Formats: sequence, C-alpha cells, structure tokens
Amino acid sequence: MDLRLLSKDVCVFHHLQQHQQHFMSTTSLFSDHQSNQSAFVKGHKRTPSDIEFQELTRRDAQLAMNKELQKLCTTAPEGVHQKAKQEFENFETLFARFLRESGTALEWDKIRLLQDEAVRNYSTLPDPSSEKAKDLLSKLVVVKLNGGLGTGMGCTGPKSAICVRNELTFLDLNVQQIEHLNKQYGVDVPLVLMNSFNTDEDTTKLLRKYSQIKVSIHTFNQSRYPRMNRESLLPIPTSFGPESADGWYPPGHGDVYQSLHNSGLLENFINQGKKYMFVSNIDNMGATVDLNILNFLLDESNGPAPEFVMEVTDKTRADVKGGTLVEYEGKLRLLEIAQVPKDYVDEFKSVSKFKIFNTNNLWISLNAIKRVVEDHTLHMEIIVNPKTLDNGVNVLQLETAVGAAIKSFEGAIGVNVPRSRFLPVKTTSDLLVIMSNLYHLQSGALEMSPKRSFPSVPLTKLGTHFTKVKDFLRRFASIPDVLDLDHLTVSGDVTFGKDVTLRGTVIIIANHSERIDIPPGAILENKIVSGNLRILDH
Repeated sequence: MDLRLLSKDVCVFHHLQQHQQHFMSTTSLFSDHQSNQSAFVKGHKRTPSDIEFQELTRRDAQLAMNKELQKLCTTAPEGVHQKAKQEFENFETLFARFLRESGTALEWDKIRLLQDEAVRNYSTLPDPSSEKAKDLLSKLVVVKLNGGLGTGMGCTGPKSAICVRNELTFLDLNVQQIEHLNKQYGVDVPLVLMNSFNTDEDTTKLLRKYSQIKVSIHTFNQSRYPRMNRESLLPIPTSFGPESADGWYPPGHGDVYQSLHNSGLLENFINQGKKYMFVSNIDNMGATVDLNILNFLLDESNGPAPEFVMEVTDKTRADVKGGTLVEYEGKLRLLEIAQVPKDYVDEFKSVSKFKIFNTNNLWISLNAIKRVVEDHTLHMEIIVNPKTLDNGVNVLQLETAVGAAIKSFEGAIGVNVPRSRFLPVKTTSDLLVIMSNLYHLQSGALEMSPKRSFPSVPLTKLGTHFTKVKDFLRRFASIPDVLDLDHLTVSGDVTFGKDVTLRGTVIIIANHSERIDIPPGAILENKIVSGNLRILDH
C-alpha cells in the first residue's frame, strides 16, 4: 500500500479555494465575507484575515461533511446503524484534524537521536523460568492485523489465506504457534484477529476448521470509513449498498485502539486479568510471542513498566525507507520517511545516523489503551493516501499507523531485537525465501537452517512475470536451494527446473521477446545469465 503523508494545509486550502463560491453561498457568514472582499483595496489591512477565511471555509467543509454522513447513515442496514454512527463520529474527528492541522513535516531541528536508555538491547533481557512463563502468558493477548487482501500478490480474499509453506497459510501458522504455546505451558493465550470489512466474511469461514484446536480465537472489525472526493472533500459512497462498494476503505492499522475498545473485547480482557497485547502484522513470519520481552514488561523488579514497547531492528540498505524511532519534544516518536522534509531525505536514509527501524511488532498495556481512548489523548499523525478509482475519480483516504501512537503512552521504549523477528511476506520475492530450504517449520514458527553459514536473509528481486502467486509457482518446478545465496535478481520470462542451486550473487535477465529456462540440477554461483536459453520437451 502506497501511503503518503501530504502537506495538509496546502492541500486543504487548495481544495477550499477551488470551491470558494460554493462556500460563500452556503451561509450568511460567507455572504458578509464576500461583501468585505469586494471592498478590499490594495494597501489596506485585509478584513477578515486569510486565517479567518480559512477557518470559515473549513467550518463549512465540516458542516457539508456532517450533512452527507447523516444522509449516508440513514442507508445503513438494521443492526449496523449504531456501529456506523459511532464510526462516522470518529471519522469526523479525523476529518476535522485533516482540515485543521498545518502539515505533517516535522521541524527537523527539533529531532534528537535517541538516548542509550531509550532502546534496550534484546540480548540484555533475561530468560524467565518455565514456572514464571506460565504466569506471564496468562496476562497476554495476541493480536494479529488481518485487514489486508491478497490482491497485491494476485490472490482474491484475505492475504492470510495465501499458502506459505507445506500447504499451510499465514493463518494456519499463526494458529499453530498459539496452540503450541498453550499446550507447552498449559495456558490459554487468546488469538485476536483485527479484520476489515474486506476480510471478515472470508476469515469467519476459514476459522471454522479450527473448532477442535486449543486456541480461543476472537475477531473484531476495524472501522469502515468513506473515501472522499479529492476535489469536493465529500464522501464518495451514497449508500451502504453494493453500488457504493468501492466508496469505502479500512483506515489503516492505527484504528486498532479505537476498534478494539468499541468491540468490547478490550474491557473483557482487562476483566480477565490480561495486562498486555502483542500486536503485529499477520504476514510477519518472525513475529512470534517472545517470553523475554513479556518478562521484561511484567517483572516488577524493573520498576514502572513501559506502557508501550516497539520492537526495532538494525537497518540494512534494504530498509532505508523504514520508519525509525527518534526523540521529539521530549517524547519517543515514530519518524516515517513521508514526514521528512525533502532536503533531509538523504540524511534520513543514512544507515550510520538512523540505525534502527520499526518492525511493527508492538507490546502495549491494555489499561493504557483504555485510558488514552477514553480520555481522547490518543494521537497519531494522519496519513493522506491518494488513490484513483476504476472510474477515474480521484479520492483521498485518511489513515493512521499503529506505531505512531507511541508518543501517547507513558514510559515507551524500543527493544532492539534480532533480525529474525522481522520476516514479512509482502511479495513473491519474500515468498521464495520463506518457501526455501533456508527455513524449516517448528510448531508454526520458521527457524533458519543451521546449515546457513551467516544469519542474513538473501536479497531477492523477482520481476513482474513472478508478481502473482500462481505465475510464481508455475515458473519454479521446485524451489531452488538458496542456503548459500546472497543476492538474486530475476527479470523477464524465466523458468526454473527442478533441484536448481543458487549461490553467491545470481542475476538472470531475459530481455523482451527472449526466454530463459534454467535447466534441472543447474548450479549457478556468482553468475549473470542473459539472452535466450530454451529447453524443449521431446
């Protein structure tokens, strides 16, 4: 998902200026302003000021949005009306901030590199005993972000339904991990899925097959917000019916706090004595429950427990665009590349200055979530995500990111974890590595093969011929041996035979109208292959 933080003051004022005539005819306030405008003489003081004008136009935009949302709410099906009303109230709050806030670029001079105590090294966290582990796990809830579709990899339905390994899906592996944990320690750690309206129905069907598994699985839906027309700043959908299906969007994983609270699950878990939730992306195969971090949070001898822990890991050149932790105005803050002023982007990408990045594995106090939601002190930067619908209409989506809330919590810190805890599968390039002999499955978790001589993951870049999972699988007769692979780039019409071995740096490029078939049993070590290579069946 291509998310961009736009300069909202410029964006909004541009839209509101475009519709100045409409706004002026809407209320008497604007009629008065129009008459004052016509009397304006160069060199005299402008009355009312530009700031007042912007405030009036923003107020009118809010009134127009409120009117449209009220009409939209009347079309909600029975049983959905109250939920829609609550979600629209939250959307209006976000929309008001979007109109009001003066941009997202931080003041670069105020950014401070982290003090040593702001990030704990994972290696300093002690292992808890098995007896203590049972008590620790009794206070944990595991939340997986399950709102995404598999469309980016050419699949329909939830991304969590994509087969990753041994015919097991992301969802299967996550359930296996929790089942193993519960059996090993005799506990009942609940698995909670945050679905979106895009994934909820299919996920509900998929969950039926786990009815005999020793895992308490709960689901809740993140909000459903209306996309806005980029020109009018009014909602795209006209109803909750199928004719307006493309007018809605899930507003990013930052919605987890409000939606978990609204679902009633947060209160239930707190009443059960649960203390923390571990939240992560369902497609991060490295995001398993970690007892050392949980022990660090719940060990009272450490002093006041942090309300929020963000797992970070060391940047490589492949991660230069990843969000990093900084100190800003005395608080820990997640700094994303889209917030960085253009003149400082190269500095942000510097691995020597900003050495860590956010894995989106987060440990958050349930009581603290309840407090910040109910006290309205939860604050996350707005991500303005521009899109173009199939009918050519340009729209805006207002979204938030779960990690950006770190500044709303007390005692927040980072923990610098091993790279193995960040193993996301965003593309078929990632899938190739996950499916290979570089890893083996252990109770739903992936563990790197001890035969790998160094712990880094090979950098793989598969071209557009491999984008869809079905095309990817068709082009590999079997997944190659990559135990000694450093870097693989494949571009063009390329297929791989059985039992291929790739070592070192391998680059395979089939130019337009060319095709390369890597023969069965081939060993490619530090090779560049280009041109035509066809293998035909007799």
